[in-house]
Amino acid sequence: MLKFCSNCAALLARRVPPGDSLPRYVCDQCGEIHYQNPRMVVGAIPEWEGRLLLCRRAIEPRYGYWTLPAGFMENDESTGQAASRETLEEAGARIELGEPFSILSVPQVNQVHLFYRARLLDLNFKPGEESLEVALLAESEVQWKDIAFRTVGLTLKHFFADRARGVFGFHAGDIPPR
Repeated sequence: MLKFCSNCAALLARRVPPGDSLPRYVCDQCGEIHYQNPRMVVGAIPEWEGRLLLCRRAIEPRYGYWTLPAGFMENDESTGQAASRETLEEAGARIELGEPFSILSVPQVNQVHLFYRARLLDLNFKPGEESLEVALLAESEVQWKDIAFRTVGLTLKHFFADRARGVFGFHAGDIPPR
């Protein structure tokens, strides 16, 4: 909940502004409308000789669980830049970014998760501050019960199914509440 305008510091009112259809935080003093929109989580599916690079989380939520390198997109960067940066930060890995692979809406937490296919440029990777360890895993080595997020699990399942078919597609969907 917002209380004060970031433009002029006046108190905000929650109402439907003229020309809109949803309630917003509006500043009656300066007219600024404060939109609250979903956050982008962007990551990569780094591959090396048929194995994927996964990170075991050193932070909450889901401490100790496995994930693809991903995180919140920053202002002033593209989705591709965010995926590359997060892979470097979480796994110390340099990648060649491929095409977007999956986009999954998670409305219950106001997020959209976007994953790109990627190729590891070398084997010089190491855990970043947010990772306990990083590992290259074959499909048979993925510990499915220890995957941190449903978006990551679904993306991995799509990836392995596409690879088995010999053709990669783009996958979009919604993650329903539990």
